[in-house]
Amino acid sequence: MGVWQLLEMGLVMLLGLLGVLVPGVPGLAIVWAAVAWWALSDATGTAWAVLAGATGLLLLAQSLKLVMPPRRLKAAGAPRRSLLAGGVAAIAGFFLLPVVGGILGFLGGLYGAERVRLGSHGAGWTSARTVLRSGGYSVLVELLACLLVVGVWMGVVIWG
Repeated sequence: MGVWQLLEMGLVMLLGLLGVLVPGVPGLAIVWAAVAWWALSDATGTAWAVLAGATGLLLLAQSLKLVMPPRRLKAAGAPRRSLLAGGVAAIAGFFLLPVVGGILGFLGGLYGAERVRLGSHGAGWTSARTVLRSGGYSVLVELLACLLVVGVWMGVVIWG
C-alpha cells in the first residue's frame, strides 16, 4: 500500500474525528469506513483484526450513546465553539498522552473555553459541568472510541 493512499485514509479518519463534534455528521461511520477501506486494500490478517476490533468498539460506543442523555447542548447555553475546543484538545491530548490525554484534553479544553467566555473559574467550571451533563458525555464517548480506533490503526501502520 502506498504512502499517498495511507495519507488519504488518515485524512478521512481526521474528517471523521472532527465530524463527531458536528451535529448531523456521522463521525463514527466515517472512521469505520476508512478502516474498512484500509482493511480491504491491505487484506492481511492484522488488517482484518483491526477492522473487527474497530467494528466492535464503535458498536459499543453507539450502544453506550443510547443509554446516555440525548444531546441538548443548546439548552446548556454553551456555544458550539466550546465543545469544538474540547474536541480539538482531546485529539491533541490523545496523541500526546495516549487514551488518558484524550479525556483530560476534552475536559480541559471545554473548561478553558468556558472560563475564557465567562471570565471566572467558578462560572467556567459550572458551565463545563452543565455542558457535560447535557450531552457532552455522549460526545466524549463517541470521540474517545474514534480516537482509540485511529490510534490502533496508526500503530499498526507505523509499527506493523
